[in-house]
Formats: sequence, C-alpha cells, structure tokens
Amino acid sequence: MARKTKKKRKLKLKNVLIVLMIIIALLLALAFLTDVKINNIVVKGNSLYSDWEIIEKAKLDDYPSSIKTLSHSIVDRLEEDDYIKNVEVLRPSLTKVVITVEENLPLFYYVPEDKTILSDETEVDANFPVPTVINYVPDNIYSDFLKSMSEIDYDIIKRISEIMYDPNEVDDGRFFLTMNDGNQVYLTLNKFTKIDNYLNIIKEFDNKKGILYLDSGEYFEVKS
Repeated sequence: MARKTKKKRKLKLKNVLIVLMIIIALLLALAFLTDVKINNIVVKGNSLYSDWEIIEKAKLDDYPSSIKTLSHSIVDRLEEDDYIKNVEVLRPSLTKVVITVEENLPLFYYVPEDKTILSDETEVDANFPVPTVINYVPDNIYSDFLKSMSEIDYDIIKRISEIMYDPNEVDDGRFFLTMNDGNQVYLTLNKFTKIDNYLNIIKEFDNKKGILYLDSGEYFEVKS
C-alpha cells in the first residue's frame, strides 16, 4: 500500500512541474510580446496633414508597444480632430499599422459668414488655400452647393480662386467661377462635377484665356 501511495505523489509532482513550466513559458511569451514595438506605420488618404502629423495625433510617434496599442484607441484619438471624419486601422502584422483617414476637407471661405466651411458644414476660423465665395447664397441653394463642392476633385477645388452665386432667369443654381490661371467658368448645380475635366478642356485651347461655359453648350469663349 505504501509503494502505491508514493507513486501517486510522484505523478502529482510531475503534473505540478508541467503546469509551472507552462505558466513560465506563457509569462516569457507575454513579456516578449509586450516588448515588441510598432515600427512600420502607413498613412493613407491624408492631404491636410502630413503622414507624421497623423502619426503624432495617433500618439504613435514614439513607436509604442504593439500589444498595448489598441486599434480603437488610435481611431478615437484621430477622430477627435475637427478635420478628420473617419478612420480605419488595420494591423496586418504585429509591428505594422495601416491608418486610412477620410478628412473633413475645407471647401471654401464664405465671405458673408467670415468663416471657412468644411465638407460636413462645420464653420472654422482657420485659413486654407480654398476658393472664396464672395456673395450670399440663399439657404435653399446653399446645401446643394456645399454638397456639389464636396463631390469635386480636391485638386480642382484648389485651382479655383473665387466663386460668385450668379443665378439667371433660366437657372437659380448658377455660379460663376474665377480660376487661379485667369480663366472663368459658368457652372450649374446639376453639372458641377464637370469642372473635374477642367484641365483637359483647357488644354484644347492652347493655354488661351477666356470663359468656359459648362452651364449650357459646353463651349469656350476666348478673350480678345
């Protein structure tokens, strides 16, 4: 009977040792993972902020521990910014983070309000290289105008100097745009995205200056 009891104790001791070894291995693995840092950060979709500014706002500039840095924390930090609408964070590997931002872009400076208008209709005091809307746009036109502006290629928006609300007897959603290169463009709300083809259209006229009618007829009137 005594020998059988001794054998059982040995088996129990062996099991305890195995459990301890597993625990130690897990603790060592956890310590290793905690020490692994994020060292590869990719930023996409940004134009207002540089890659490094996004990294700083996300508090990744000191390349923190990968295991301690949660994706939703990165999203929360970035979406606190007025100029960032949405953020998506992917973790393709332990040391790599891919941040894709959708910016809340400034669309135009609105003289009647003395404010810069962002794509979500937020008004801010900051100045940006965006067009100046020089006159009042009626409320029933304004929301459609803002929506149309948000759909334009942003590189084209930065080529517009001034915008004047200029309705006529045919269309109350008509605007007159002055471009940075000296050309002028007539547009209506239902045809606003046609301005995205501005550069290709102008090339056809050998850099001559004039008025581009995109509201009707789609023709170019060369200045004398």
